[in-house]
Amino acid sequence: MKRIDVRVLIIATAFAVVLSLPLSVHAQDASTLYKSKCAACHGVDGTGSSMGKKLGVLDLRGAEVQKMSDADLTNVITNGRDKMPAFGKSLKADDIQELVVYIRTLKK
Repeated sequence: MKRIDVRVLIIATAFAVVLSLPLSVHAQDASTLYKSKCAACHGVDGTGSSMGKKLGVLDLRGAEVQKMSDADLTNVITNGRDKMPAFGKSLKADDIQELVVYIRTLKK
């Protein structure tokens, strides 16, 4: 009887580890993607880099951006806005969605 319990425990633990991996990988991917595509203008923390501030980028942590719907943020990332380039052709839809989720984490 104890053998079965140990096997079940091992299987359950392995299953939990496997399920938790994709979540941390996606978070890391979104962070890496943000740093490579967005941080040059929006800054690592979302407040805007020196260059970004000269271009008039919005503070991604601020209410104006955080009040935008996910669809609006997706549209801006996909199609660009003002001086911001469009990323719809260079990023997958899943990557853009991950960026939207990541931007939400920057909230003040």
